Amino acid sequence: MRLAVWIMAPLALAAAQVAGAAEGEGPWEGTATLGYLATSGNSDSLSVNAGAEVSYTTGRWQHLAEVSAIGAQQEEETTAEAYKAVWRSEYSFSETDYLFGRLRWQKDKFSGYDQQITESLGYGRRLLDSDRHTLNAEVGIGARQSDLRDGSSEEEVILRGALDYTWQFSETAQFAQYFGVESGSENTFIESVSELKATLVGELALVASYTIRRNTTVPAGSEKTDTFTALSLEYAF
Repeated sequence: MRLAVWIMAPLALAAAQVAGAAEGEGPWEGTATLGYLATSGNSDSLSVNAGAEVSYTTGRWQHLAEVSAIGAQQEEETTAEAYKAVWRSEYSFSETDYLFGRLRWQKDKFSGYDQQITESLGYGRRLLDSDRHTLNAEVGIGARQSDLRDGSSEEEVILRGALDYTWQFSETAQFAQYFGVESGSENTFIESVSELKATLVGELALVASYTIRRNTTVPAGSEKTDTFTALSLEYAF
């Protein structure tokens, strides 16, 4: 597991630095997570996951940065290694409507795609916005650049759609579901994230999540679908 520890250490340090810098400043919010992970699909192993998310809100603007990493070793052999980074900016021009720009980078050494980068712009609407339920829907257009494991590459225009739902069903527990699709002429990428979070004490929470990532077109010998089942501790700052 030395690789997993090596991946998590800089993420934890970065989250701690941001938390310290943001202390006392209302516009800043963030979380840092660390947990156990089981994977199936292109890699079947026990591993560790880590991540950090930081947002800054000012006026009608909200900016969000997210990073995550997965790493594992079995008998000195790397069995899983994946990274993801997302930058998102959102501008609300009414209580229910907003425009967004999104940049996603993803690298997975055990999938059919070595690296994928997508840039998208679009429109979003808050369909539900109450104390217990929130639901956002988004549509947009963009571009994607992909490097495949067989050495080839793809560049294509994509259409993007997403739904993001949160249900606060008690004072200390919530359920969240994200579903996103990026569809181009060469490949369609689908991601679903289901998450159940329960507050343990103060700003510390226990999070159980199930993630599905699917590429409809992959090189021969690669799985189309990867799943990630995680149980993590999350600290909010």
